[in-house]
Amino acid sequence: MLRISLVDFLNARPLTWGLLHEPPPGVEVSRDLPAVCADKLASGAADVGLIPSIEYQRIAGLRVVPGLGIAASSEVRSVLLVSSVSRERIRSVALDPASRTSAALVRILLKRVYGLEPMYQDASPSDSRLAPSGKADAALIIGDPALKTRLNGQVVLDLAAEWRALSGHSFVFAFWAAREEAATAEVGALLRRSYENGRTHFESLVAEEAARTGLSQAVVEDYLRHSLHYELDESDLAGLDLFYRMAAESGSISVRRPLSFLPA
Repeated sequence: MLRISLVDFLNARPLTWGLLHEPPPGVEVSRDLPAVCADKLASGAADVGLIPSIEYQRIAGLRVVPGLGIAASSEVRSVLLVSSVSRERIRSVALDPASRTSAALVRILLKRVYGLEPMYQDASPSDSRLAPSGKADAALIIGDPALKTRLNGQVVLDLAAEWRALSGHSFVFAFWAAREEAATAEVGALLRRSYENGRTHFESLVAEEAARTGLSQAVVEDYLRHSLHYELDESDLAGLDLFYRMAAESGSISVRRPLSFLPA
């Protein structure tokens, strides 16, 4: 049995559609938060996971599925730092514990772009879905909750847009990775087929996700077509490598390792 842990957010659905709707024999799929995907892969509870990109540097012995991931070239709309005060007055930030990549990215951006080193604290799952309410000056909000958050009167930083302005690159939020014993070309082909299945059934995907999330079909389609891309190129990987270097410099990871890929 091949155990696959996938992210149960709208932004991941084009990659996971085939696995959820036409799972092949011998494959067990679990729907998880991004951090849980990483934890399952690290512990051996999963063989393959759609992991936050930072976690590749923290889990030994992983291989990356080439060419597939979740990336944004500019505004992503679903990874936001929402503040009740002006940017220069941010002294505390509540982090969404579901995504460790976004937590590392917000530290880099606040320090390098705005010269800020606020106090960071993990929010509870319920708190992290809300705009700041007095517990912290700003809150990191990701995924489906970010797309639904009311932003009136708040100062909002779109982290992918901020990264583009800083680095000139798109930002890779997540990608498929496999433990060494599952790192085969067949696994890579399986995950590629899941993505191609999602592309083939894109209209059905949009309708289903609109019903699940409560967002309109127009919003879902625009978000998936224009805010994100799923096929990674050399520019995406260059931006990812720069993120790893900055994360190592900031102490979010201890060392930077080059990506090791599954066989073609």
